[in-house]
Amino acid sequence: MQNSIKTGVLDLLIIGGGPSGLALAIEAEKAKLNYLVIEKGVLVNSIFRFPANMTFFSTSLNLEIGKVPFISHVDKPTRKEALEYYRRVLESYQLKVKLYEPVLGMDRRTDGIYEVKTTKGSYAARHVAVATGFYDVPRLMNVPGEDLPKVKHFYDEAHPYVGQRVLVVGAANSACDVALETYYKGAEVTMCIREGGIYEKVKYWIRPNIENRIKEGSIKAFFNSTVKEIQPEAVLLTTPDGEVRLENDFVLAMTGYQPDFVFLEKLGIQFNDDAQRTPMMNPDTFESNLPGVYLAGVVQAGLDTSKLFIENTRHHGEVIVRQLAV
Repeated sequence: MQNSIKTGVLDLLIIGGGPSGLALAIEAEKAKLNYLVIEKGVLVNSIFRFPANMTFFSTSLNLEIGKVPFISHVDKPTRKEALEYYRRVLESYQLKVKLYEPVLGMDRRTDGIYEVKTTKGSYAARHVAVATGFYDVPRLMNVPGEDLPKVKHFYDEAHPYVGQRVLVVGAANSACDVALETYYKGAEVTMCIREGGIYEKVKYWIRPNIENRIKEGSIKAFFNSTVKEIQPEAVLLTTPDGEVRLENDFVLAMTGYQPDFVFLEKLGIQFNDDAQRTPMMNPDTFESNLPGVYLAGVVQAGLDTSKLFIENTRHHGEVIVRQLAV
């Protein structure tokens, strides 16, 4: 069972129950703060939404938080192992977490206390930490037909695409993984790639496989191409050779994800005037433009979501809790 949640004004309210939020909660627990984690979905909601058969690119050692050992059967753990690991982290520290409770808004009282409203009530806190990640909001192609049921921005598993004509949009790790997995399960796979080749940072054990499948023609690829329109039974591509019409059953748009800027702006978080929309933040303390409101985890990177990961944000909790003791 989790620790009982104290009433009254919290020392720290953490928005987001992913790895960064849990790492911050561990530091708050160790510092004996009156804290609470609010998560809109399930525990480590983003990891739960990863593909069912996904394998992490990091080793289990690099995913550990709170000095809780992460034991994996192989060098790089699976989604299933990660979900089990973070459940054990929750239980090991008896962290105070409330799930299925989306945050609706936040106001600051005249005495400096924040009132955070959720679907189930409201909480008063002296400090707030936002650790909402970036995986919930896909980067849209903004083309006609993108809202059709055949278009998927989140990939689960290959079975639904057996024997289907699948267009995979993108050329980074996720797109290459999806293209290979659906191909090996019997889908007719085509890739639409905006650049002239596979993304240069695709993992070394994936790149040769996808490039060889494309070279031999098992997976067809249109380079320097974009999706123009999605129709119920076809897709129109803009290619260097002109417009191409493909008969098609599903579009798997692995175009990446971004922070929920609408939600962050609703809280009052402001952003720098740069291409990456990085939030305004003190780089030494992680305090945002709002006094006493901190940013933890990959949400700090704005649109540059390949910059931060679990393994290089695990210390954020220590930095933030250290500020609360000043």
